[in-house]
Amino acid sequence: MKGSVFSKKWTVGLIILLIILGLLIINNLDKTSDNLKLGLTTKTALAIDDTKKAPFGPETFIKVAENEKPSVVNISTTQIIKRQSQREFGFRGPFREDDPFREFFEKFFGDIPQGDIKRRSLGSGFIISKEGLILTNNHVVQRATEIKVTLHDEREFDAKVIGTDPKTDLALIKIKAKVDLPVAKLGDSNTLKVGEWVMAIGNPFGLSETVTVGVVSAKGRIIGAGPYDNFIQTDASINPGNSGGPLLNVKGEVVGINSAIYSGGQGIGFAIPINIARDILDDLKTKGTVVRGWLGVLIQKITPDLAKSFDLSESEGALVSDVVANGPADKAGIKRGDVIIEYEGKKIKSMEMLPRVVAVTKPGTRVNITVLRNGTKKKFKVTIEQLKETRAEISQDIEKTLGMSVQEITPEIAKYFDLEDQKGVIVSNTEKDSLAWESGLRQGDIIKEINRQKVSNIADYRRLMKSIKEKSTILFLVKRGENTIFIAVKTG
Repeated sequence: MKGSVFSKKWTVGLIILLIILGLLIINNLDKTSDNLKLGLTTKTALAIDDTKKAPFGPETFIKVAENEKPSVVNISTTQIIKRQSQREFGFRGPFREDDPFREFFEKFFGDIPQGDIKRRSLGSGFIISKEGLILTNNHVVQRATEIKVTLHDEREFDAKVIGTDPKTDLALIKIKAKVDLPVAKLGDSNTLKVGEWVMAIGNPFGLSETVTVGVVSAKGRIIGAGPYDNFIQTDASINPGNSGGPLLNVKGEVVGINSAIYSGGQGIGFAIPINIARDILDDLKTKGTVVRGWLGVLIQKITPDLAKSFDLSESEGALVSDVVANGPADKAGIKRGDVIIEYEGKKIKSMEMLPRVVAVTKPGTRVNITVLRNGTKKKFKVTIEQLKETRAEISQDIEKTLGMSVQEITPEIAKYFDLEDQKGVIVSNTEKDSLAWESGLRQGDIIKEINRQKVSNIADYRRLMKSIKEKSTILFLVKRGENTIFIAVKTG
């Protein structure tokens, strides 16, 4: 009897337990079904739940924009360009002073208009100190006679240039404010990764506080802007007026200075790494210019063919094509044909690396350099000297200042433009509102003379441009169609 009662109780307990287990299984099946309806596995659903805890998302960009926009400024500049008449250069037209047709000629063809021209441009910048120091591009403020800075709250200030560096296209300007200013946080561009999200803030086309978002497309880009090219490429939209504005990571730190755009395509912009600015900020503040190291060598890229010729196992390093007499490298024993592979223990993987590491070396520093000579490693101790600006560098700056580019007249170009005479160089491009443009130079013009000296080819052009002094006037003789005209361009 007792056994029968115990058996019944056990049976009832087992049934209750089975019912509970069944209910739990049904509940789990329902949850799995819901996830499957959404096209999700249980693992994926958990991953989505995890992202709710992640610090990155749309709210991140909103927060960065809100926090960092106040430190970004609008920069407007004015440059006074003085125009001069053709008479100042001895060009008086085809008529004598007493010729009755002279007045008619001047009325309709006349001199180059006299009087000053005001050239205005817009750019961006960002505040790096509470005292009002602002970092921007050199080309934003170069040769400006007046600089106005507008803050986030629309207050406007006059600014003065503290220091400039055309070689990296960076400039430091300052405003005087009675209260502390919002300051941008500087990050570390060396830690930036390709594919990382970034934000650009600036004033494209004068539209203040414009925010664009993209990723880092590449690092270490060489675009021919200067000897220390090392650009960050991004697809965050950068347009005219963005120049000098910050490129920010998702932490709200400045990792680059927006500087250039690729005119041939969309979604390709370039920014100067913030670490390059860090390296020269102290010089800009205290000296107004940048003191750089000088090794005294001319170098070139090692192509696969050159690597084979010099019996090199790989195309790394910088090939010394020439050594400056009595320069640091010459005194130490480095020779033409040496391949520089190490500088102070740092491997020189490409030609472009060497000028950058030498430039940041303080003059007077004794450094260790390793070269490959005839397949054998040799080490030298070299005392770095101070880089001095050469006439060639000055001429390159002047050409950039003019805002135009030229090229040799090839048979193909001569045929395209229907040119019978192939002597001279052709203007391949003039930037709108540049000095060249304002003075009247146009794409397709053939430059025949510079300051009354003949230009037969690109070599003549380069040689004559090297002789141009800063803040001078260049007299071009230009052939345009069937006409030949003089055009004067004042460089400063």
